[in-house]
Amino acid sequence: MYLKKSKRSSGRIYLSIADGYHDKERGHTRTVTIKSLGYLDELQKQYDNPIAFFEQQVKELNEQKAMKKAPIMLSFSPDEKLLANMHNRKNFGYAALSKIYHELDVDTFLRNRQRHSKEKYDANAIMKLLVFSRLLYPASKKKTYENRDIFFEKFNFSLDDIYRCLTLFNKHSDALQLWLHEHIKSQYNRNTDLVYYDVTNYYFEIDEQDDLRKKGVSKEHRPDPIVQMGLFMDTNGIPITYKLFPGNTPDKTTLIPSLSGIQREYSLGRIIVVADRGLTTGDNIWYILSAKNGYVLSYSVRGADKNFQKYVLDENGYVSKGDGFKIKSRLYPREIQVTATNGKKIKKIVDERQVIFYSPEYAAKAKQDRAAALAKAMDLIKNPARYNKSISYGAAKYVKNLTFDANTGEISESVRQHLAFNEEKLREEEKFDGYYAIVTSEYKESPEKIIEMYRGLWKIEESFKVTKSDFESRPVYLSLKEHIDAHFLTCFISLVIVRILEHRLKGKYSVREMLESLSKASCSHIKENYYLFDFYNDILEDIGKELNIDFSKKIMTLKDIKKFLGETKKS
Repeated sequence: MYLKKSKRSSGRIYLSIADGYHDKERGHTRTVTIKSLGYLDELQKQYDNPIAFFEQQVKELNEQKAMKKAPIMLSFSPDEKLLANMHNRKNFGYAALSKIYHELDVDTFLRNRQRHSKEKYDANAIMKLLVFSRLLYPASKKKTYENRDIFFEKFNFSLDDIYRCLTLFNKHSDALQLWLHEHIKSQYNRNTDLVYYDVTNYYFEIDEQDDLRKKGVSKEHRPDPIVQMGLFMDTNGIPITYKLFPGNTPDKTTLIPSLSGIQREYSLGRIIVVADRGLTTGDNIWYILSAKNGYVLSYSVRGADKNFQKYVLDENGYVSKGDGFKIKSRLYPREIQVTATNGKKIKKIVDERQVIFYSPEYAAKAKQDRAAALAKAMDLIKNPARYNKSISYGAAKYVKNLTFDANTGEISESVRQHLAFNEEKLREEEKFDGYYAIVTSEYKESPEKIIEMYRGLWKIEESFKVTKSDFESRPVYLSLKEHIDAHFLTCFISLVIVRILEHRLKGKYSVREMLESLSKASCSHIKENYYLFDFYNDILEDIGKELNIDFSKKIMTLKDIKKFLGETKKS
């Protein structure tokens, strides 16, 4: 600030306190009047030396300003109008995401790799736009590009540049995932003694299949072509790496090719693989053991042999843990079928601990989950003309005498009058409601510890829900394989960042709660380089304390905002 002396047309001197600032939108320095003081000749009637007096005031104001204690004085004209194509509303919440992004040195990785590329676009800027938008404002690549002005960065690239850059991302996908792993290992002491693995799929609204997008067993029971994804996660719930497979690849065949690469490339040492029953096959178990690793796998009670089912239902050996919850276990040599090199199945014996537990909550949930299928089965019996093979999914097993026309998929005319509810099937299923079985190579561990290890798997299942709902990662509107992989890479990086944030806050808030708060942490440009904030809550307070970002300020300058965003470089 300074004392401004303006000579008017009358020859009189007018004094005011003024300040200058750099107008980033217009690209030049502007001067604004902070306080109008009056004509010098009139002020001389009140002050012995008005210029000396007000220069001292300016000095004090500048000292206060330097200490950030001076009041902010802005003037507005009632006639001020918005300028066309100006984007005054900005998100500030992504400062938290940007901090973790830079701590992982994703920017360094991309800049190093792009040095060898002839492309002129900024790959790091494109990655930031895709990742931050995926977390806070998920949309298509086109919509994301159109909304780029919601962030403070100047994204000087085209939509075509984004698509071209996806090829670069795909080229370095494996190396970037390993880079993230090494940084997480050093910064968060990543524990990979237990490695969780699960498979899900993502659908594409297309008619024609290709080498990657193929029709398979959709988790959402959709008829569209899908892509399979196998995801590895550590004990803190932070993803390690992922691998894509054609949509018709059975879940059970994805573990071996995924695990063989990750253990070698990521230098994991001995690990214990924790996975759901879809991965519990003889081949997977034998491979895990042959690689000197261990396993904790769920085991289908309903799909087991009669001897195992008898052991489950036998009350002998169960230990009550309160509220109806009970556990028992045994060391048992189990026979598995393993595929030999010649393709034939051979029998192998594995010594494992089998842990069985019963949960009233699981029993209630099984009954609740079955209710819709039972209601559907009853309606199918009454109104068979409304149903075909496709829409009878889940209900067909509860209907006797049900057959479908091989050509049309419709319920055969000859059986429609003879359909009946399969009471025996229902009673057989109900017997096992609430019972859960786990098989493990870690026979020295207690049953309680095994259950605890297995329950960590919910975190990876939740990660799939996060990517599909909060990140809106499907349906995918890309067609080239390399672009599809790059899309999932950006989703993977997004998941890593938000899981790290969740871990740093010790799981106090859900992913959705954090992202909703960060998306609301926005501000509006009001005057000069000042921005007005209008949202703050407990979640932002805790995030701010952890990451040293002050979300509580009502007004901030662009310079201060940039410091928090890491544009002046991470701390």
